[in-house]
Amino acid sequence: MASTNKVLVIDDEPEITEIIMAFLSNAGYDVEIENSSVEGLARAKTAKPDVILLDIMMPVMDGYEVCAQLKKDQDTAQIPVLFLTGKDAKDDAGLSFQSGGDLFIKKPFSCERLLNMVKMVLISINK
Repeated sequence: MASTNKVLVIDDEPEITEIIMAFLSNAGYDVEIENSSVEGLARAKTAKPDVILLDIMMPVMDGYEVCAQLKKDQDTAQIPVLFLTGKDAKDDAGLSFQSGGDLFIKKPFSCERLLNMVKMVLISINK
């Protein structure tokens, strides 16, 4: 079941994407990573992942902008977006949802918590 689910991780910190990729791969997911917001946006359109894990604070385009672009494109509009952020501002969660995000996960997070969030989103879209 989980082996068919594809997860795209877009974060400008390679250490974070590597950790998430290793953990979710071990859990049976097909994981792709991008360390650039622009490349991540392009990869989302070609890879057609089941869920996207998206950092908010990135150079060139922030996560809000990437999410808004994904939601405007009919090919990627239905893909759930889970925002990952180290920011502490209370309005981040609001902005996450305004730009089309589905969940908001604050860094640092445990890999188990992230896995549970991914499972929860995939269960809800596979109903």
